[in-house]
Amino acid sequence: MPMNLMHQRICSSEKWALKTREQLLPWALDGVELGTDVLEIGPGYGANLRVLVEQVPHLTAVEVDAETARLLDVAWGERVRIVHADGAAMPLPDTSYDSVVCFTMLHHVPTAEQQDRIFAEAFRVLRPGGTFAGSDSRSSLRFRLLHLRDTMNVVDPATLPARLTRAGFTDVSVTVHEQGGSLRFRARRP
Repeated sequence: MPMNLMHQRICSSEKWALKTREQLLPWALDGVELGTDVLEIGPGYGANLRVLVEQVPHLTAVEVDAETARLLDVAWGERVRIVHADGAAMPLPDTSYDSVVCFTMLHHVPTAEQQDRIFAEAFRVLRPGGTFAGSDSRSSLRFRLLHLRDTMNVVDPATLPARLTRAGFTDVSVTVHEQGGSLRFRARRP
């Protein structure tokens, strides 16, 4: 994975899983109707997946790292469809999900162009009326230190609405958390 060892330890920890369950996902998904068939892009070590699997009937997760996808499949394969693939080129059928989500992973995508391809893929696999929602971190000194020798390509909340609109989405909204550490977004496929 494109993360240093300290970052890997944090993201695979029970402390991070608890923070995800109690803070990150409730804020990121507040008011979002996920529907029946949900796709998570970039589940990483599965902290978000643990929460989502309890909330939706059918969950698919696309993970770019082969070893991480294998570990997720061992742990969750009976309840979640795990697909080893790049979120920017998913081997999934068009219009097959009620919602697509991604949390705290976009900054691990090396370029804005690749992020935009993920947005386009999310649009492609969503059913009409479906929602693309998620969150990501914002830059700070602490965040930059955590990402030493890591991929860190932070999404600018000021340009994100236009990027999602270019991918085809409507009803785009981006909110910066009042404490400034993260942003959330929602967009709809017409």
